Amino acid sequence: MRIKIITLLLGAISCLISTTTFAQLQTGKDGLPTTKDPEVTEYYTPVPNEVSPGLTPYASPSDAIVLFNGSDASAWQNSATKAASEWSVASGILSVVPGKGNISTKQKFGSFQMHIEWRIPATVTGKGQERGNSGIFLQGLYELQVLDSYHQETYVNGQAGSIYKQAVPLVNACRKPGEWQSYDILFTAPVYSPSKRILYPARVTVFQNGILVLNDFYIQGPTQYIGMPAYTNYDGTGPIMLQDHNNPTSFRNIWIREL
Repeated sequence: MRIKIITLLLGAISCLISTTTFAQLQTGKDGLPTTKDPEVTEYYTPVPNEVSPGLTPYASPSDAIVLFNGSDASAWQNSATKAASEWSVASGILSVVPGKGNISTKQKFGSFQMHIEWRIPATVTGKGQERGNSGIFLQGLYELQVLDSYHQETYVNGQAGSIYKQAVPLVNACRKPGEWQSYDILFTAPVYSPSKRILYPARVTVFQNGILVLNDFYIQGPTQYIGMPAYTNYDGTGPIMLQDHNNPTSFRNIWIREL
């Protein structure tokens, strides 16, 4: 008897809730439900955190991790040996010293927003891939190409703005050698199953000099110079790596926001 009463009460409550819900809804011309009360579609939680923008468009916001502030390279280390970076720091600029090796951040990141500025020397020799070549490796695995592609020919999935050997940029947004250029990067980390199988590949959106060059591109796996990329047993995090390609490329104003 008690169970039957409880069942009847639950049914009455459910009917009341349903009646209230349907009383708030009406069908629009497109057949989809609309609300009579605008407050039904207003939310007050969770409240977003407040982040103070930088004083200039490219300045780091208040919640950013500054990876290079112009004075030292303490956030970076040699990628192979884990020793201190031997790249040059002068006049607020971090520059490749050819032969000193790639450098990586000491900190690892998952998904992030990143800003970085780079410059090819004003006087640059060579052709194709020999013109100021460097790279920004997201999570140390996926190369966003750095290269002088201003009126210069090379394979299009190897020019500036490409995910090397994978994504061709939507447009060539390069400035002349000697001028500073910028990348604004939105990176979504890959997701793996407990058994280390890839569930969701990494994705990236890139603006070069304020122009969209990659739009939510699904990365096929870690960058390969020869052969096809393929995901292997990674944990979905990694450092930012800057490449020493024996070209004196320079960087400045590097910051990142963890997402």
